Amino acid sequence: MSQTQIYDKIVSARAEHRKLFAVLIDPDKFDPAASKQMIINALEAKVDFFFIGGSLLVSNQLEECILAIKSMCNTPVILFPGSIHQISSEADAILLLSLISGRNPELLIGNHVIAAPNLKKSGLEILSTGYMLIDGGRPTTVSYISNTLPIPADKPDIAACTAMAGEMLGMKLIFMDAGSGAQRCITEQMVSEVRKYTNIPILTGGGIRTADQAAKLARAGADLIVVGNILETDPLLVRDIAAAIHQVQPTIA
Repeated sequence: MSQTQIYDKIVSARAEHRKLFAVLIDPDKFDPAASKQMIINALEAKVDFFFIGGSLLVSNQLEECILAIKSMCNTPVILFPGSIHQISSEADAILLLSLISGRNPELLIGNHVIAAPNLKKSGLEILSTGYMLIDGGRPTTVSYISNTLPIPADKPDIAACTAMAGEMLGMKLIFMDAGSGAQRCITEQMVSEVRKYTNIPILTGGGIRTADQAAKLARAGADLIVVGNILETDPLLVRDIAAAIHQVQPTIA
């Protein structure tokens, strides 16, 4: 596999005004029987990627989860790591997250230095990602674990400047995340403002519970929508969300 294959797919989709959809699976919640059906539902919905990861990892099911997906399809599996321990060469790529919305040096560069030798040997496609935590209405695991404050939901200017800085520093992607279990998703206004001032692909997730919300974020400028928690309680919703995202048409100026 090319070491830029997945990144090229994201960039090409953006150039062609095609929106992408990723299903996020938390290894700690992985159950072989239930997860198999969720994977089948996702494949029928033609999801573009599977993201694997969580803010905590208290079980030892990371590779089991990846291999279960790999045994059923060729859809790319991308690690969305909550720590340096969530690395596996069984995946196709990893979001190398730098928490640019916070001021915790370990999550800006410190952990990356520790992980770099293993990542170099892993064969994973490395996706340099400026990770921005946005207030989703309640404290989340990621805000607690990262020991950082999220960007206020009503401050799109701060989000735009943060994203601009990430792009100028050489990040390949911007991931705006309200966090797992957020009460509300990121606003269209914030996504639109970040889109206005950046040229790299934007990923958005956290607090998305309906197909309409996903479609609105895609129309506002998000290139890839990530949904996880709600699919655990409503597995068939993946079809509606996928259809809504994939049907978003480019805005004609």
